[in-house]
Amino acid sequence: MAPGPGDSPGFLLWHATLRWQRDIAAALGPLGLTHVQFVLLACTWWLNSQGEHPNQLALARQAGTDVKMTSQVLRTLETKGLIEREVDPADTRAKRLRITDGGAELAPRAIAAVEAVDAEFFRPVPREDTLTLLRRLAAAPEA
Repeated sequence: MAPGPGDSPGFLLWHATLRWQRDIAAALGPLGLTHVQFVLLACTWWLNSQGEHPNQLALARQAGTDVKMTSQVLRTLETKGLIEREVDPADTRAKRLRITDGGAELAPRAIAAVEAVDAEFFRPVPREDTLTLLRRLAAAPEA
């Protein structure tokens, strides 16, 4: 007999992910950010704080996002005045990313909002257990 949906890890993960995404969207909405805008803003802010000025490809790799979609979302973040894209002197085809003052003010607030959602969402499971599981699930399978 086939297991029911409540016994399917994939089905349960699907529902858990949907609930988590709704909670994240609710936290970011008042800040004027979508979830993907948040991820790209936060990654740019973090990389800049480490002394790096990534190009769009490097940011997409860091964030795990599609390069073309990353470019479109960065255009939106630039329009909002949260990031600036500058021509890379080493490669004039590439754009280096720099967080603006407004982006540098918003990013930590958005990160705190998302961290609060995460803390509540994952509260039933010890933090180290959550991190261990998620690291395993996020890792690329070995060939």
